[in-house]
Amino acid sequence: MEIYLVGGAVRDQLLDYPVYDKDWVVVGSSPDEMISLGYKPVGNDFPVFIHPETGEEYALARTERKSGKGYTGFQYHASPDVTLEEDLSRRDLTINAMAQSSNGHIVDPFDGQKDLEARILRHVSSAFSEDPLRVLRVARFAARYAHLGFSVAPETLALMQQIAATDELAHLTRERIWAETERAIGEQSPLTFFRLLNQADATQTLFPELLPLGKLNEAKQLETHFTPDTTTTVRFAALVYLCFATIDNPAEQLTHFCQGLRCPNGFRDLSLQVLHSTDKLLNWAHTSADERLNVYLKSDLLRRPERLSPLLEACSLLAQTFKNKTLDTQFYVNLQTELKTIQPADIIQAGFKGAAIGEEIKRRQLALCTT
Repeated sequence: MEIYLVGGAVRDQLLDYPVYDKDWVVVGSSPDEMISLGYKPVGNDFPVFIHPETGEEYALARTERKSGKGYTGFQYHASPDVTLEEDLSRRDLTINAMAQSSNGHIVDPFDGQKDLEARILRHVSSAFSEDPLRVLRVARFAARYAHLGFSVAPETLALMQQIAATDELAHLTRERIWAETERAIGEQSPLTFFRLLNQADATQTLFPELLPLGKLNEAKQLETHFTPDTTTTVRFAALVYLCFATIDNPAEQLTHFCQGLRCPNGFRDLSLQVLHSTDKLLNWAHTSADERLNVYLKSDLLRRPERLSPLLEACSLLAQTFKNKTLDTQFYVNLQTELKTIQPADIIQAGFKGAAIGEEIKRRQLALCTT
């Protein structure tokens, strides 16, 4: 029984890049032996175990064989006779197909270190084309390491295009597509993800609504304003604004898109708020009191004041993109505070009754939005 550190932890360690997760492969063992050592089995499709103390994943060395469509269409074989090289040969990229022994020796049968030095994302073997999810994974790695000068090997891009030309991408679940997309949007160069998918002819199948992100100059400008503190939710809302703001029925189309992509409600809600509010916030001086008030009411910012901060952050990014200026966010926070001071109980106490209560609330709100 031998245990090796594998995959991303080895890659990022060699790149002097932050290592967040460690994955291990176990050669020469069996499920019964792992359980007897205190490891907890968690894998449904193949033997994966959780270390009883560290909580890290340990997988038995395995091989795989294509047996169906999509990324789940594989049969796995794990036994004590599967070698480390056989396990590494099924991985996607050479830079992910390295292992490190307990004494620090790097096992690198596919020249991943050379590709790291050359800043190349290259597939391990022709088996790459058996898993359509790898199209998204390569694009995500390109987004992560673009600032370090990484690019995709031409022959790997050709395989990605071959996958896109089949029906394999259509068999990916929307949840898996969203998981890769969400991670890519959080990377340092998220537009690289969309540009590479465009080059691979994959965007039309995956999410045709986002085709513009691979070529819009505004998208390039927007990306320059992202910081490590810009949340994925805010990035997503600002990016999709660029794709939906100028089309017919944008709110309806954006809602349909988010439902199809299976993104969480928080992403959808903020995106709709940004779609509704950006033009008004960026042109506040030329906006009527009714329109100003509607920014707060339509996004429910008086009952849910916590929504204002991410909305202003996303709109400020767009203001920098379109107008080369930032929003005076404190102004909108102060207006929200003033609007919240208007309470029905105070108006009732002042003698208003029935429909007049609502009319007086609206009158006072509009008065605040006029100044």
